[in-house]
Amino acid sequence: MSVPVARLASVTVPITTDRLTIRAFAESDLDAAHSYHRLPEVTRFLYWPPRTREETAAAIAKRMATTELRHPGDGVCYAVELRETGTLLGEVNLILHRLEPRTGEFGFIFNPAHHGRGYASEAALEMLRLGFEHYDMHRIIGRCEASNAASAGLMTKLGMRQEAHFVRNEFVKGEWNSELDFAMLADEWRAR
Repeated sequence: MSVPVARLASVTVPITTDRLTIRAFAESDLDAAHSYHRLPEVTRFLYWPPRTREETAAAIAKRMATTELRHPGDGVCYAVELRETGTLLGEVNLILHRLEPRTGEFGFIFNPAHHGRGYASEAALEMLRLGFEHYDMHRIIGRCEASNAASAGLMTKLGMRQEAHFVRNEFVKGEWNSELDFAMLADEWRAR
């Protein structure tokens, strides 16, 4: 079964939940995004080191330029803000890995000042919904460093199953990292 081209069209944002607005990034997000992109405790589990203001500006520009999932490797990244105040809380993303068998990956980065309130779970759930219901994906994965208990817990809470624990499989920032892989299938999404 091939993916209908209409399913690969851009998504209309914003997406709203009870508490959040998930929207395209804007240049005006620079200060708020830099407030967490610069933190060692945030980038500890990411492939990039703490960013300078200029590096954060470049990252936002890239997020603003990519709005569609049309080809393998394409990814969209959205700002997540609190509806009540307009405060930028973090970001969520969705990447198209393969057209057949319609697989993708999602991720999330949130400012630690807003941890512990369920915002990341609420926004990540919308990325799963987007992948399964708009893009008709068959399978979505999520990955995290094995010592990142918060991310692993979030994916478990969303109903994803841990499928793998790769021990010291990547050399990142001068050290070996281990990886946990989680996944959910479309029929598991529908059965939630």
